[in-house]
Amino acid sequence: MIELQQVSVIFNPGTQDERRALQEVNLTIQKGDFLTVIGSNGAGKSTLLNVIAGSISPVKGRILIEGKDRTGEAEFRRARVIGRVYQNPLAGTAAEMTVEDNLAIALKKGRKTLRLGLNTKIRSRLRDALAQLDMGLEHRMKENVSRLSGGQRQALTLLMAVLSSPAILLLDEHTAALDPANAEKVMSLTQRFAREYDLSVLMVTHDMAEALAIGNRLIMMDRGEIIYECQGEEKQHLTVDMLVERFRRLRHRDFAGDAALLG
Repeated sequence: MIELQQVSVIFNPGTQDERRALQEVNLTIQKGDFLTVIGSNGAGKSTLLNVIAGSISPVKGRILIEGKDRTGEAEFRRARVIGRVYQNPLAGTAAEMTVEDNLAIALKKGRKTLRLGLNTKIRSRLRDALAQLDMGLEHRMKENVSRLSGGQRQALTLLMAVLSSPAILLLDEHTAALDPANAEKVMSLTQRFAREYDLSVLMVTHDMAEALAIGNRLIMMDRGEIIYECQGEEKQHLTVDMLVERFRRLRHRDFAGDAALLG
């Protein structure tokens, strides 16, 4: 289970550029939950992922992962229990290393040593894992990753993110830079790995139809806050038009409240 308790993040505090990126966010993610996260630019979606990953520290609140308070823990220490895939297919792999070496490093992520120690048993495991991608990469283990296409690299990055069986998988628009065919392929693999590895998943997307179709929970963010959440039957019956209208009304309500306070 992942739990955020009253988490706040402020950029440039005490200056004229101060921005409250997260405002006392409370969120509980159960094992096996698949949350899609939507919101306009600057709503706090990526900051939410960053604060869970440990690349940004909150000014207030606590972050608990599997019952352990990891609020002040360094990002590299948290990496053992967190898998992450970014939007850029080039960001998650070492281009001038081989496919098998990239996978071997991912397998040892968060451990005291990154010595590869590749042997026949490990290579066989990695080959079997690559075969799941259905891209023929199990036959290209000795090739440098730089020779792969964007779709192949993103699929490989996804596999690397789940290979060490993390507690949570963070996805930051991880199919947005891919062509439609590869995006569909990577998304299908994402759902498959989420089930097979029994992961908790937090996926940021700007595609509201995708946000409604995938996962069991949806959260909507605005100005650093979670302003709406739905799951189960409510989520199943929502349409994109209904979601847009809900966002419009919630924003209007908040702006009206701000105006009343200022008045």
